[in-house]
Amino acid sequence: MKFIFPQNYNLKPKILGFIEYQTAILDAVWMAIVFILINLIFNSLNIKIFIFIVLVFPVLILSIVGINGENILYVASYMFKYIFRQKVILYDKK
Repeated sequence: MKFIFPQNYNLKPKILGFIEYQTAILDAVWMAIVFILINLIFNSLNIKIFIFIVLVFPVLILSIVGINGENILYVASYMFKYIFRQKVILYDKK
C-alpha cells in the first residue's frame, strides 16, 4: 500500500501522536524548575501539591490542546513579541 503525501504536508514526529518533542521537553523542564523551587520554599505537602498543580497544569493543557495546532514555543514567542512591540494600526476607509 502506497501513501501519497502532498509536497507541502509537514509530517512532524510526535510523542503518543499528539504532543511534539520540543513541547514535551519544554514541559519537562518547566515541571522540573517548578518542582525544585517548590521543594526549596515550602515544607507542607498539601501546599506543594496545590502550587505544583496551579503552575504546571495550565501550561500542560495548553501544550496538549494547543492553539490551532501551533507549537507552544511559537505561540509563546508571538505573545512576547506582541507584549514588547505593540502597534496599534488604524485604517480609515474612504
